[in-house]
Amino acid sequence: MRSGTDTPQLERTFTEAGRRAQIVQAAIDTIAEVGFARASLARIGERIGISKGLIGYHFAGKDELIRQAVSEILEQGKAYMIPRILAEPPGPGMLRAYIQSNLGFMREHPSYMLAIAEIKRNGLTADGRQRFYGVADMDGFVRELAGSLSSLQADGHLRMDFDPYVMAIAIRAAIDVVPRHLLDPDFDIEIYASQIAGVFDLATRPEETSREPADRVLEGTAS
Repeated sequence: MRSGTDTPQLERTFTEAGRRAQIVQAAIDTIAEVGFARASLARIGERIGISKGLIGYHFAGKDELIRQAVSEILEQGKAYMIPRILAEPPGPGMLRAYIQSNLGFMREHPSYMLAIAEIKRNGLTADGRQRFYGVADMDGFVRELAGSLSSLQADGHLRMDFDPYVMAIAIRAAIDVVPRHLLDPDFDIEIYASQIAGVFDLATRPEETSREPADRVLEGTAS
């Protein structure tokens, strides 16, 4: 049985967690709106009606806040994608779901993508390293995808005549280029997602199913 003194502590914990989440979201929205350089702690605080000092109570500085913003975007992306991928049987359906859910998350959360692009572009150290969204993170995405492709190949769900690491690099490159086009009124992310998923479907589908008519594999690509 909890003592009465536990309740105030629990309330403080939830209140602080809620405030941190609010600050992180404000940072994401502010960076997406005004850019990385202009997203000062004071400006982030103004967005939600709190002081720069209160942000300093929850985060050691802008760098820590930005790292948490990056982490939040990545975690929300995983939460969006994973159920959609696992809902498909192993093989081409999973790969299509990986691509389309990743791009679907971008479509539904453009501010996240604009913010992450700003952070990547402006978070370089003097020696060219990323402070917030590092090369290690990008390599991790590629290697994780390559491992999944390799496993699907080994189980006979994907064709064997491609290098999974090379394919993973190509898939990630096709996905990661999208944020820079989100503000282009002529860019239709849904058509792009369908076409890119279709291209990689044709490139990886097992031989016995690869003879499926291209217009079916590349469904939804007509404008």
